[in-house]
Amino acid sequence: MRWRGERQSDNIEDRRGMSVSRGVKVGGLSGLGLVAVVVISMFFGVDPTVLLESVSEQQTSSVSGPQSSQPAKNDDMRQFVAVVLRATEDVWHDAFRKAGQTYQPPKLVLFSGAVESACGMAGSAVGPFYCPADQKVYLDLRFFEDLKKRFGVSGDFAEAYVIAHEVGHHVQTLLGVTQKVAALQSQARTSEGNKLSVMVELQADCLAGVWAHQTEKSRRILEAGDIEEGLNAASAIGDDRIQKRSQGYVVPDAFTHGSSAQRVRWFKTGLEKGTFQSCNTFQAGQL
Repeated sequence: MRWRGERQSDNIEDRRGMSVSRGVKVGGLSGLGLVAVVVISMFFGVDPTVLLESVSEQQTSSVSGPQSSQPAKNDDMRQFVAVVLRATEDVWHDAFRKAGQTYQPPKLVLFSGAVESACGMAGSAVGPFYCPADQKVYLDLRFFEDLKKRFGVSGDFAEAYVIAHEVGHHVQTLLGVTQKVAALQSQARTSEGNKLSVMVELQADCLAGVWAHQTEKSRRILEAGDIEEGLNAASAIGDDRIQKRSQGYVVPDAFTHGSSAQRVRWFKTGLEKGTFQSCNTFQAGQL
């Protein structure tokens, strides 16, 4: 992926190396805070107990001190993330303008170990996530190393796909999709709620594809093998592959992000069509 020398976003909030309060108690979360944890879980396919356990573990720790290995504030990976984020801003500013709307870009928070967001405290194990409450994307860069070690997925375009997917959730929030789905999920059975979550996630995959399509059209960023990297990333984090890896069998009703085939299909749809209209997973005949 050709990214060096490209413009960078200013909407990066670098919290790497910063200390994080560990005195938060699960019982101390307000009603909204607890709901936020569950909302994150529904949107990002994370078991709510993972987030709650993360917070619970933190309540027994003292306030952490500064990390000795604090990275340089303008290191290579930070620059890469800033370039990708700027590219998403350009694409969505243009798309919203053409629709007569104004795009408000999200902040992207870089953190290490754990982070406090408006959706509660989260550890690195949660992976990259978007918090609708503060409209920020949260990313521990070590996730990319985990992606490589656990799933065999590597490459800068694969990493860009992950960032574009999370920004896709921000686009959904600005358009009211996130809020409507949350309202429906609050009244739905677990299996029905999971299906809605799958539609949300597949739409975000498609929006990541739209970003890639429009950015390639305007900047010619793609190199040989980039598309395969993105497709490999989408496939590797499908629910069926993750369930098979973690528990040895697949439970489709428990899917929250979609199967590998579905994630690849919708990423390719956005990549080939390049429009938001092509990403309507909620009215698709086939997911």
